[in-house]
Parts: sequence; C-alpha cells; structure tokens
Amino acid sequence: MYSTNVVRKEVPEDTANKQSQRGKSLYQAIWRWHFYAGILFAPILIMLAVTGGVYLFKPQIEPILYKDLYYVHQGKQEVSADQQIKQVKEIYPRATILSFRPSDERKRSSEVGIINQDHEMTVFVNPYTNKIVGTLGNEGKLMEVMKKLHGEIMVGTIGDRIVELSACWIMILLVTGVYLWWPREGNAQRFGTLIPRFTKGKRIFWRDLHAVPAFWLSLFAALLIMTGLPWAGVWGNNVNKLATSTQSGYPTGLWDSVPESTAPTKNVSIKVPWSAENMSLPKSRTGRGIQQLTVDQVIGLANKQKVHSGYSINLPHGKKGVYTVSVFPPLPKDQATLHIDQYSGKVLADLRYKDYGWMAKIIEVGIALHEGHYFGLPNQILGAAVCLGLIGVSVSGLLMWWKRKPQGKLGAPSVSNSFNLMKGVALIIVAFGLFFPLVGVSLLIVLFLDWFVIKKVPFMKKYLSA
Repeated sequence: MYSTNVVRKEVPEDTANKQSQRGKSLYQAIWRWHFYAGILFAPILIMLAVTGGVYLFKPQIEPILYKDLYYVHQGKQEVSADQQIKQVKEIYPRATILSFRPSDERKRSSEVGIINQDHEMTVFVNPYTNKIVGTLGNEGKLMEVMKKLHGEIMVGTIGDRIVELSACWIMILLVTGVYLWWPREGNAQRFGTLIPRFTKGKRIFWRDLHAVPAFWLSLFAALLIMTGLPWAGVWGNNVNKLATSTQSGYPTGLWDSVPESTAPTKNVSIKVPWSAENMSLPKSRTGRGIQQLTVDQVIGLANKQKVHSGYSINLPHGKKGVYTVSVFPPLPKDQATLHIDQYSGKVLADLRYKDYGWMAKIIEVGIALHEGHYFGLPNQILGAAVCLGLIGVSVSGLLMWWKRKPQGKLGAPSVSNSFNLMKGVALIIVAFGLFFPLVGVSLLIVLFLDWFVIKKVPFMKKYLSA
C-alpha cells in the first residue's frame, strides 16, 4: 500500500510576514486614494444626486408647475401653425423666431421658441383661439436650472469639466470602495458585509452604514455614471467621434448627393438625440423665384414621414439653412432627426434609431435609463432610490471621517513607504486616466503631490496624516 499522508509545504515565516505586510500596505494605499476622493468629491456627488433625482420627475413636475401655460380648453379646430407664428411676431416684432412645437395633445398649447432682446424664451399659444397664453424664459425653468446644475454647475464649460472630473473620480471611489469592503482572508459574514451591524458600537455602526449600502448601490451607481458621461464635454465628444468614425454611431454615406456644411447638427437650437449631434448639417439649394416652405407644409412632411408626436421644428438660418425636425421621446426606438430643404421640401437627411450603429444604440438606451424614461415610473423610482442612497452613503462617509478625525489633523490614512508598491497602485489608477482622459492629468498631479510634496513637507505630512 502507498502512504496517503500529505506533506504540506510550509511557507517560511519571513515570507508570510512580507506577504501580510504587502497586503496591508496595498490596503492602506487604496484606502488613502478612497479617502481623498471621498473628501474632495462627496459634496459634488451629493449635488449631482439631488439635482438628478429632481430632474428624473420632469414629466410629472412641469405639467403641475406650468399647467396654466401647458393646457388650454379644447376647441373645434386648430389655427394653422403659420398663423400662430404670425401672431407671435405681431406681439414681439423684434424677436427672432427659432422653433415651433405643434400641440401633440388635444388640450395642449403650441410652443414658439424665440430670442427677444438677447433672451431665449418660449411663447405658449392656444392653437384653437390663436391667443398667447403666456411666456416663459428658458433659463428660468426649474428643470433647466436643475439640468445646468447637474451638467455644468451653472458655470458653462468650466463647470462641465468639473462635473466630468468628479464623475470619473466617483468611479474610482466605487472601485476602491468595493476593494475595501471585500472580506479579508475568507472571513465573509452576513452582518458587516451584507447587512449593517447596529449593536456593535458607534464606530462599527457608521462604518457599516457607509460600506454596506455602498456595496449594494455600486453597480447601479456605476451604471448611472457611465450612462451620464456621453454628455460630458471631453469623454462624450471623444466617444461620439469614435462612434461616427467607426460607423458604430451611424453609417457614413447614409445619404447620397446631399450638400453638407462642416457644422454639426448639435449647433441647431433644439434638442436632438445624442447620436445625431455630430451629424453634418446639410444646406438648402437656392434658386430664383423659389418660395420658402411654410411651417404647415413642414408639419405635413413630418407627419408623412411618421415622425413621433412631440417633435419640434427648428426654422432655417439664412438662405441656405434647412428645417430641422427633431423628436426626443421616452423610447429611443422612436427618435428621429430630419433635415429638410427649405425650398423644395426634399428630406435631405432622415436619421432614425434603426440607422444607428451598435454603440449609438447602447448609448441611447443608457441615456433613456439615466433620465428615467425607458420603462416609465419604475425607472424613475429606481433612479431616485439610487440617488437617495448615494446621498446617504456620502453623508455617512463624511460623518464617519469627522467623528474619527484627530484634532488638528485631516486624519488621512498614512502613505506607504514602499515605492514599488506605490508604482503598482499608480499604474492601476493611471489606467483609469487612460479610459477617462480628463481625469488622467489630475491623477498624475495628485500622485506627484502625494509622493513628493505631502510626504516630504513636515507640516503637510503631520496635518495630512492619521
């Protein structure tokens, strides 16, 4: 018989200690990155969650806030669109007419977009009586304020970059947070891992109140961030260009013999689907004695092309401009962007969801999910729950830091003395920088400050230590 005794290979004590120390150092380094990202970006995350949570319910909130503007008494027959626009011109003779949105419900007013004294506003018209119901400045709408806060903190391009940078760092927060949450040495228990512990003292209570909900929310939060980034100035533009150049946005050559300009469709003043933003804006063919189409004729063309209700018509800019019909409905499959020659009525370009490439289709579905449109009220409730959860996680993290912070110190986890380890951590985080271009520079700056400034300057090292 052969012996069944198993000879175990013992790990030398020094090697085991080194492995244990290396693991602790890695944990400490990742905790440090997580700590700084949380302190810097938790306030912005709270703002994004609040404004995003409110914006989710735009379809329910706006009809209540602006019910006197949105709704009219139903009449027998609607006045033509051109007569409605003429009425607005008479009231605002110096205004520039930008767009017209036909009534898409029997009791819904029509909307005429204008620029009056350098202010963009919407004039609401009763389509049955041709009387102006009222006006509303576009910048004054509650949801426009929420949208600008959410997308650019009300400060334009700089704000857009700050929001994008914050979103990328929040992704780093999520990844590092999951690593810190992950049970060590196979010691996985329900309480403290999947369920918070409420009877183990305040320190454990705040730790679990932060870590456990954050774990459950991490996948949904990552989905929210990634579906919101297509709007970001740097990441979104790069992805849009990539999608277009690889024909995964929409195929090139979709329209033949169309006179194009170099201007993208996103330059028109109405909202177009993300996938149509970089679509080239065609030009109308001019000729002697040719009359411009009326808005009513364009409405007839849009209906003939079976454009989903709720569309807007952007009026031509200049002699070579085109009518642009665009609709951004709840379901991406109903999206449409049409460019129409202002003289002949020829549809120069007609982009639908079926024309999108695989990348554009995925992103449009993601955007619909992000805005709470894709499967209606349950989508909105789920999005709101994630927003509330992120607010709670952010607040609990800040409170946990404040309660643990030593007096006169920031209370950051100490930096590792292992340069080799720091190089490994840096490589991991720089990988995020390659995927998120805007955050790459900030990562290198933070890494430089952490290693060459904070660690070397006695005052900063003392204050920023645990």
